[in-house]
Amino acid sequence: MIENKPVRLAFAWLVPAVGAAIFVTIQCFSYLNDYVRSGGTMQAVTFGPVALLGVSIFYGAWVVPSLLALAGRRATDWTMLVCGGLLVLMSTLGGVSDGLRDGSHLVALELLAVTLPGTVALIMSWRHLRSN
Repeated sequence: MIENKPVRLAFAWLVPAVGAAIFVTIQCFSYLNDYVRSGGTMQAVTFGPVALLGVSIFYGAWVVPSLLALAGRRATDWTMLVCGGLLVLMSTLGGVSDGLRDGSHLVALELLAVTLPGTVALIMSWRHLRSN
């Protein structure tokens, strides 16, 4: 039988991952809406190949804490905590700075979709480490 705690912890880390995907999707649509509203007069944001690869790796890394939670070893639990904490911190800082530039609704969305569930996942990870 599969132990329930690692599965719950993995699910807790998937929630901010989905929130990050929702945030970046709404951020893109928000920018596109502003671009269309301006009649195409505002400067278009373009990504070079390296920047596009970096963004893809960053958002793809959100699945790593969930996979580490399923491993269930002490070393992977610590790696999950550190990796997940860094992802939450970087997403919060990036989302808030983007939101201050593009609109306060994005700040609220980032805090609700990524930071809040990420903090809950961090607390659950810390309690899991303390209990073992």
